[in-house]
Amino acid sequence: MTMTIAQMRTQVRSIVDIDATDIDDTTLNNIIGQGFDTIVYSEKRWSFYEVSTTFNTVESTKDYSLSTIAGSPDAITQGLREIVAIRDDDHVLQYVGRDGADWDYPLNVDTSGDSWEWSFWNDNVRLYPTPNAAQTMYVRGVRYPTDFGVGSADSDLPDLPEAFHAVLCTYAIARAYLQQEDPVMAQQYQTSFAVELDNVARRYVDTPAPQPMVSNSRKPTRYMAGFGALRYANTGGVIW
Repeated sequence: MTMTIAQMRTQVRSIVDIDATDIDDTTLNNIIGQGFDTIVYSEKRWSFYEVSTTFNTVESTKDYSLSTIAGSPDAITQGLREIVAIRDDDHVLQYVGRDGADWDYPLNVDTSGDSWEWSFWNDNVRLYPTPNAAQTMYVRGVRYPTDFGVGSADSDLPDLPEAFHAVLCTYAIARAYLQQEDPVMAQQYQTSFAVELDNVARRYVDTPAPQPMVSNSRKPTRYMAGFGALRYANTGGVIW
C-alpha cells in the first residue's frame, strides 16, 4: 500500500496511541527520515536506484569525480553514489583495484591511449591508461535517493517501491515507542522491522527470475579479437 508521510504519521500515532502533543510532526518526520536512510543504505546496490548516463573524457585527464559524471550531457539530478560499469563505443572497461593499477601503470612511464581499465575510490573514477583524446563513456551507476523526512510535504511519497512503505512505518513505530519510554514494545517492533526489511529486500536483491542462470561463465579477453574489439573466453562457470 502506498503511503504518504502524513499517512505514516497517522499510522504511527494510531498504533502507539499518541497524538501531536506527544510527538510533533517535525520530530516524527525526522524519525521517518532516519528509517528511510536506514533502508536506503542497508544495501549498496538497489536495482530501483540504478541509472545510465554518459560523460566525455578530456585529453590527458585520468580522474573524474562522481559529480562530473552525473552532470552534463545526461544529468542525474539526485547525483551518483556508486559506479557499476563503464564502457565506450568499442569495448567494456574492466574494473581494477588501485593497488593493482599502481603496479601495472608505474608513475615513471607516461601511458596514454584508449582506456581499458578503471578504478573507483573516494568518489572518483580513474581511467587506465590516461585518455589521449575526448571520448564518450557509457556508465551504469547507482543514484542517491530523493530526500525524505525532514522538510517533506504531507503529500510526499518516499523514493522507495511501494512494498517498503509499510516497512518504513514499522521502523517509525519502534522509534516512537522508544521515545515514549516503552523499550519492550520498541524492541518488538524493531525486530519486526528487521524481519520485514529482510523479506522485502530479497525481492530486489535476489538473482534474476529467468532460468537456467549461468554464473561466471565468461571472461572478457582481447586475444584473437583485433585491436579495439571484445571477445569472450568460456571459463566454465556454474549453471543452475
